[in-house]
Amino acid sequence: KLIEYEVDESDLSAESVAKKVGLPPEQVFKTLVARGDRIGVLMACIPGHAELDLKAIATVSGNKKVEMVHVKEIQQLTGYIRGGVSPIGTKKRYPIFLDESGMKFPFISISAGARGSQIFISPKDLINALDVKVYRIARS
Repeated sequence: KLIEYEVDESDLSAESVAKKVGLPPEQVFKTLVARGDRIGVLMACIPGHAELDLKAIATVSGNKKVEMVHVKEIQQLTGYIRGGVSPIGTKKRYPIFLDESGMKFPFISISAGARGSQIFISPKDLINALDVKVYRIARS
């Protein structure tokens, strides 16, 4: 299901998006772009209220170290701008990791690839469509 909402350029937070689409922040997942020292670019989908655990994502992705990519690189790498990054339809296919907390919901909300658009999708459908790996990668 595609949901559209009004964008506030001064607040692109997942918590703000959650309010606008009528879901709790833990059900609205933000897609973060990071780079590992061994496998390169990867994507992590974590709950809107949480932070990416860089040590955990490094371990599960086979890296020794993972760092967030600079915001200036996001569009070049994914084709999306900050606040509209989606794991679906990126310019290049990257490994995608979903925080296991998403599995407790019948659907989660992820960016549809543009600010102001969210997709409500079953975590299982997302996993199957994109070969997503599920691990505990977020911390509150």
